[in-house]
Amino acid sequence: MKLADSEIAAASIRMEKRLKGSARATNARYVRATGKVVVTLNNGLDLSFPSKFAQGLKGAKAADLSIIELTPSGLGLHWPKLDADLYLPALMEGIFGSKTWMARELGRAGGQEISTEKQAAARANGKMGGRPRKAAAA
Repeated sequence: MKLADSEIAAASIRMEKRLKGSARATNARYVRATGKVVVTLNNGLDLSFPSKFAQGLKGAKAADLSIIELTPSGLGLHWPKLDADLYLPALMEGIFGSKTWMARELGRAGGQEISTEKQAAARANGKMGGRPRKAAAA
């Protein structure tokens, strides 16, 4: 597929407009003592989050987390040793990974939650014989 010069110029103008008023990363670092990634934005604000909250960073070694590259636009963070990427506008909205990954993490957290309602449901289920057994494969 070949792009015309006019298409490239139009895309460049759209990108300039998008970047003009948006926050962009100027620096990113991993703070070993807190386990957080700190991103400095061009508006003077710092955004920080625990590395374990982000897709591709959970369980990574500090040496791998400490090498962070910024995309030229300042909208992306890249960890080359982990082959992990995060999008700054998504991070600012509290999105730390793909929809599938976020759903899995949310489900995992919900499954570990303890509540009186969950305990009562488990007791009621136990009185009825518990979970049905899986049928054996034929």
